[in-house]
Amino acid sequence: MKTLRTTSENPDFQNLVKQLDSYLAMMDGEEHAFYHQYNKIDLLKNCVVIFDNDEAVACGAIKELDTKSMEVKRMFTLPEKRGKGLASKILNELEVWSKELGYEKIVLETGKRQTEAVALYNKCGYKIVPNYGQYIGVANSVCFEKILD
Repeated sequence: MKTLRTTSENPDFQNLVKQLDSYLAMMDGEEHAFYHQYNKIDLLKNCVVIFDNDEAVACGAIKELDTKSMEVKRMFTLPEKRGKGLASKILNELEVWSKELGYEKIVLETGKRQTEAVALYNKCGYKIVPNYGQYIGVANSVCFEKILD
């Protein structure tokens, strides 16, 4: 396994995000258009891709939410590679990178239907917080945060 820090211009990251979008379109149904508008990748400068034998198998990214917080975006692991701890590795790398950049916490939003994602964030020490920003009042959204120490 190899971990790469990159940007959203990386073609392997872009390919994984296309697969993520297809998966989310199926999971979110009619709500997908609402979420999709907040998930553009063209401005993401802090992306992580994990490779297994030169195949891109998992990704995630962070972007600044405010001067103290980074927001996790575009977390995805290929379905056939799930259950091997790759999402935890991505999340850990994003946390380390956020700390290196001087941020104090990480926040994120996921859908309540993404039960595997909710379980991952709970397992990795994230706490549920009130929905923030565009997710306020969105019934399917659940927001998390983790203070970086």
